[in-house]
Amino acid sequence: MNDESDFDLRPDQWETLKALRAPVATLPAARLSASGLTVLDDLVALGLVSISEHLPVITPKGRKALIRGSFRLLDAAA
Repeated sequence: MNDESDFDLRPDQWETLKALRAPVATLPAARLSASGLTVLDDLVALGLVSISEHLPVITPKGRKALIRGSFRLLDAAA
């Protein structure tokens, strides 16, 4: 990682981060399973997600990482 917004996330972390773009009511219940909580804990530790009123919320840093990661994935596919 040569940039603070460059993250090498696992596929389950990317999927969780992408899911947090939507309103909380649309998040699948599986996100709150034991493995989902571990993924959220990882994302919180990285500063990509915060917990507000007992609910996960994507942070501005998380949005930047998601957008930057999306472009990196598109470049890799090209």
